Amino acid sequence: MRGKLIAAVVATALAFSMSACAEDSDPGTSSDSSAGAGGATTIKSGLKVAFLPKQVNNPYFDTSDNKGGKVAVDEFKGTYSETGPSEASPSAQVSYINTASQQGVNVIAVSANDKDAICGALNEARQNGAKVVTYDSDTKPECRDLFINQATTEGIAKIQVKLISDAIGADGGEIAILSATANATNQNAWIAQMKTELAKPEYSKLKLVDTVYGDDDDQKSFQEAQGLMAKHPNLKGIISPTTVGIAAAGRYLSGSTYKGKVQLTGLGTPNQMKAYVKDGTVKAFALWNPADLGYLAAYAGAALASGIIKGKEGDKFTAGKLGDFTVGKDGTVLLGDPYTFKADNIDQFNF
Repeated sequence: MRGKLIAAVVATALAFSMSACAEDSDPGTSSDSSAGAGGATTIKSGLKVAFLPKQVNNPYFDTSDNKGGKVAVDEFKGTYSETGPSEASPSAQVSYINTASQQGVNVIAVSANDKDAICGALNEARQNGAKVVTYDSDTKPECRDLFINQATTEGIAKIQVKLISDAIGADGGEIAILSATANATNQNAWIAQMKTELAKPEYSKLKLVDTVYGDDDDQKSFQEAQGLMAKHPNLKGIISPTTVGIAAAGRYLSGSTYKGKVQLTGLGTPNQMKAYVKDGTVKAFALWNPADLGYLAAYAGAALASGIIKGKEGDKFTAGKLGDFTVGKDGTVLLGDPYTFKADNIDQFNF
């Protein structure tokens, strides 16, 4: 699976150097699935697909939605839209979900700011005929039809703890976590698993001393990184499992006396982090390909709306260039394993 993901990352990165366009082949042909549980085998033309990220004008979601979701929707000849709040907060997405439902969209793809707060609105949209796919951050399973998981919680936690341990070295020391919002489902799951990982004997010299929240706001994340150093003068490393947070922390550390002394890792995009890798602020960081995540979410939603699958465990569908996927437990579809970016490979990517 790792090889498949890396190949997909490279292919997508190369594609970003050109304008995104639909494939020449008939999109209906690429979506055929002989194993679909819903009876249909071809994605319907003209589906309305609305992407609702945690917040708009966020580089991560610009990539997942506009360079992934939109490309997929164009391929199967649907109508794409993106809308959402400018700030990530638990209930900010509710009004946008209601509007999408009232507009009669066929698919709502949403990255949840809170696993509970938007459930009522999502279930009402489902009652009105929309298929709901969560991606990046999930709701409760009963509030959606499918969850597109970028990587397993265990995989994400393991790679981040290993990277900070490798960066700090054998002597270990104090570390902290700079997260997004306090209610973000994915962030909290990753943090909980990182704590489990840190309890292993091989990480006994690492001590987690604080977790702070930048709310996926650049300036607040910058200030929280700054605050961590004031509060913990012996801090040796920061893990930021959010693209906004890691970039803001990188910017702070690179211009401070802590550059090279306090290690930073987490989840980021190559274009955001390239300068900090090259100037020595960051040794390595990880991420899946967000464009592939949005692309897969769009195809999964289209398969649901077309009756190719029902969202049950064992259902199979084809997601364009990414190939075949199978629905797992609790209506989850896994994109793949995280990928590590570092100085010797970061120039190969452009997203």
